[in-house]
Amino acid sequence: MAQRGIREYDAKNLLARYLPEYLDDFSYKGNLALVGPETDIEGLEAENPWLKTTRLVVKPDQLFGKRGKLGLVLLDADWEEAKEYLNEKMGLEVTIGGITGRLSYFLIEPFTPHKEEYYVAISSDYEGDNIFFSMDGGVGVEENWEKVISIHVDSLEGIDALDVGSKLPAELGDKRALVEEFITALWRFYSDTGFAYVEINPFTFSGRGIVPLDMVAKLDDAEEYWQKKRWSELAFPEPFGRTPSKEELFIKEIDSKTGASLKLTILNPEGRVWTMVAGGGASVIYADTICDLGHADEMANYGEYSGDPNTEETYHYTCTILDLMTRSKNPNGKVLLIGGAIANFTDVAKTFKGVVMALEEYQQKLQEADIEIYVRRGGPNYEQGLKLMRDLGKRLGVPIQVHGPETHMTRIVPLALEENQ
Repeated sequence: MAQRGIREYDAKNLLARYLPEYLDDFSYKGNLALVGPETDIEGLEAENPWLKTTRLVVKPDQLFGKRGKLGLVLLDADWEEAKEYLNEKMGLEVTIGGITGRLSYFLIEPFTPHKEEYYVAISSDYEGDNIFFSMDGGVGVEENWEKVISIHVDSLEGIDALDVGSKLPAELGDKRALVEEFITALWRFYSDTGFAYVEINPFTFSGRGIVPLDMVAKLDDAEEYWQKKRWSELAFPEPFGRTPSKEELFIKEIDSKTGASLKLTILNPEGRVWTMVAGGGASVIYADTICDLGHADEMANYGEYSGDPNTEETYHYTCTILDLMTRSKNPNGKVLLIGGAIANFTDVAKTFKGVVMALEEYQQKLQEADIEIYVRRGGPNYEQGLKLMRDLGKRLGVPIQVHGPETHMTRIVPLALEENQ
């Protein structure tokens, strides 16, 4: 499971659209506008007439917090003031937590006057989910963590086994029942929509209605297949300060056009340890193993190729990896780990044909960069696929160790790293 952050704009849209399925009187309308570098402001006005008639909040929406403390939130503004703020801040270079990047996306929403601020969050662990609540929400919640109550929801029993109301502070008074209903509904929404983390800090009341003022959310990407409908309009933005390389964008483009899954993130272009792992879960396990063996600083990339990519797709994916890793030499040589678990439906022979084509094309560069290759794979037609790799090793002039499912999935990691100290 990988947790992927989403914009506050998307999180609140999901909340407005689907929480009413679990909470009958949830009146939050989700009037939201997202402004990016290419946004047509006049078109935005036409699509969202409330922008001209409502007092507004404007803030960056780029997966970083503490925006209020950083002076990046415009409050209680009219539309003309909001546009002036956007002109001033768009493209501005700022440093957040030691990371420097440019402001490029902003959320606009109605301003809600309020006095009370509450905190609620839900996170997951191996035993279930944890709900956190405080009557002292806002920027000081972390400094007053002793006031936060925690409610554990067992993964097998669910929230129906709990008396949530009895765990809430008596000081809530007549709002206690409302908060209980909201938290219970929020947990159901969280569970059914594939979240891995949700934080609403703060939320407040407008009459008897609950209004989320600030929201942070992460989704579990293992849920992507099951959440096609609810996630259909979502975009997963890059972390603040990170600009995708042309190679990452190339793989992303291929990924968008196939039913398979092709992912690539460059961590360290000068790194010694490169991976080509089949399967999202396997890619995490390989990365963890490399780090556990003390080679985190040598990890060059992270990614996966899975979902039965065809030969051409695998060829392009492999060529991209090989092009990156052969651009420079390392005094200790480099290793390429072509690994994965035992596939359920991916045709190993078909994908390895694409790998072989790419390796043959880069034969000379592989030799010049002193690269060794370690292979471990199992699944449909794996014998044929591994034979292709063994035969390639005999004629390529590049050391290739080939292992099948009889070898533990990550055994090639210590083999490669111990032999190349």
